Amino acid sequence: MKLNAKDVASGVILILFAAVALWLNQDHALGSARRMGPGYMPMLVFWVLMGLGIIILGSAFFNGPDPLERWSGVDSAALAAAIVAGYGTFLVAPHISSFFETSYGSLGLGMLVGFLVICWSARWRLIGYICAGLCIFCLLLEKGGLLLALLATIIIACLAEPEHRQRPLGVLGVSIFLLALCWWVFIKQLDIRVAVWPQF
Repeated sequence: MKLNAKDVASGVILILFAAVALWLNQDHALGSARRMGPGYMPMLVFWVLMGLGIIILGSAFFNGPDPLERWSGVDSAALAAAIVAGYGTFLVAPHISSFFETSYGSLGLGMLVGFLVICWSARWRLIGYICAGLCIFCLLLEKGGLLLALLATIIIACLAEPEHRQRPLGVLGVSIFLLALCWWVFIKQLDIRVAVWPQF
């Protein structure tokens, strides 16, 4: 058997993440495909993520060997610091604002801080910034509106790639296109009841 250790680790992480996300998503109304509730699209995304994790885990037994690379001291320290900073923020967040008294608000802020801290290590930077972008979207969507949440997500995710930081006009063009596309699809066509503009 040719075991691909990288795919095993990736598949297990995706499955665990999807399982936790589906559990947390139970607080949101699902609705139907015609009238989607706030939990409908996340539920679909998390089930797709779980399916991808299962496929990756299954394929890991046939496309190896590919062992995991050894972590440097910086990589291990960044991971440990991210866990401590994220958990600490999760505990402190409810005392900062009433918004963070909800489980998803404090958890989202904790994850955002953790993912930004882990970017201290160059090897974690790519996944750290992308996951931080997803966290900022979740935190801003309710109060900041769809457009602000998308814009913040795009800007933070672009930090993951040095080439994007050197081409701000390209990032601006993609941002405008994605904002217009998401407004047209989700607000105009699907009539999803979500704030478009900030509600602070």
